[in-house]
Amino acid sequence: MPEPRLQLRLSERRLLLIGGDVLAILLSVLIALRIWAHVGRIAFDSMFITAQAGWFVVLSGLWLLLASVNDFYDRRITAKLGGMFSRLLRIMGELLIIYLALFFVSSRDALPRLFILYHAALSSVLIGVWRGCQPLLGWSAFRRRALIVGTGWAAETILDTLAQEAPHEYEIVGLIGDAQNTVTHIGGVQVIGTGCDLPDLVRAHHAAELILTYTGELPADIFEGLITCYELGITMIPMPLLYEQITGRVPIEHVGRQHWAVVLPLEGRSLLRQSYQVLKRLLDIVLALFGLSLFALILPIVALLMVIDSPGTIFFEQERIGRGGAPFKLIKLRSMIPDAERESGPVWASAHDPRVTRVGVILRKTRLDEFPQLLNVLRGDMSLVGPRPERAVFVEQLTGQIPFYRTRLAVKPGLTGWAQVRYRYGNTVEDALIKLQYDLYYIRHQSLLLDALIMLRTIGKMLTLQGT
Repeated sequence: MPEPRLQLRLSERRLLLIGGDVLAILLSVLIALRIWAHVGRIAFDSMFITAQAGWFVVLSGLWLLLASVNDFYDRRITAKLGGMFSRLLRIMGELLIIYLALFFVSSRDALPRLFILYHAALSSVLIGVWRGCQPLLGWSAFRRRALIVGTGWAAETILDTLAQEAPHEYEIVGLIGDAQNTVTHIGGVQVIGTGCDLPDLVRAHHAAELILTYTGELPADIFEGLITCYELGITMIPMPLLYEQITGRVPIEHVGRQHWAVVLPLEGRSLLRQSYQVLKRLLDIVLALFGLSLFALILPIVALLMVIDSPGTIFFEQERIGRGGAPFKLIKLRSMIPDAERESGPVWASAHDPRVTRVGVILRKTRLDEFPQLLNVLRGDMSLVGPRPERAVFVEQLTGQIPFYRTRLAVKPGLTGWAQVRYRYGNTVEDALIKLQYDLYYIRHQSLLLDALIMLRTIGKMLTLQGT
């Protein structure tokens, strides 16, 4: 019988990773300061460290920001040393670029010259050692032991999801069926008992969590077993919520209509949510004005290139559906030939679309074609962050094919969104389903921090030409 052991939740594992990384950053700052003092022949004492204490805060904060933007705490990346080290080097490269940019615009001697190089090298080594030693330290032994309650399609779905998205997070020790169950195993995982056996099986296998996969009314024996486990303090989580935590998506195709509340925002008209909406609108206005000012500087050159490449209008207007189903005119730079849908009618754009002009390809890669929508943001039709607005014909089509599709109309559409930074460009119903899962995750978890993360990732995609 397995011995009791430390079993961390997903959030606790993430905090442990972040804590170890921050400790490595702080230690690298301290050692870098020591090298700086030695090279500069400065006394390395408490007064020197106190005078430079700001570097501990600034570099730790900058690290957490860049790590979040680069998905350094994505379980699929942290589980593979090769992917982890390549992502670590990318983050350190970005850190150096930011520092060099600040260095050249700062006054002389305002920033130390080689200190940041010492820090980047040391932090790369220390974080690499910390992450690389986790398997040696028994990191895999921290996997959370769980029982899946149910033997239907939802159980199969969460087993596949755990295997693909979080193979090192959970150890599934068995399946629990009801008294009428005839299934013996799913995907190599055995059915080891019924609801009547559940409390004894939890104790025998030292399970810390029960994953509930029933989508309808619970059988009597399962209900009684869960109540007993609840009294024992065992954590229980519905399959849709665990799926959401692991993937960053809401599994709408796995949510029955009786559980429709799972896809809605976590809060209604609370004071906190109202404050968020006010602050978000203020930021929309300020950042839209700033963005339009920058866009105005490059517009004459872009417009000239567009006209030379493909004579026609510079701007392109198209009706889209906004919050609550209200239509509005979306403004873009024209990236396709004039009258692109004259023969085909409304169709999704595709990769390597022949209707896209040569300049249009560049506009789409850099997402410059979207900048005029900052006017839509100022008018209140859109926000900087939210689900991308869709055309009425596609909203009608997708509403009939995808459950809960209209739920994305509960918020203002955005210039960029969670789906845009987490998923590739899509032009099929299947792609629309996955992007809707991301959009609903955003709707459920809206915050200024998530908005900032999405905008930073969008900037990263623009700079690396990952637009559509």
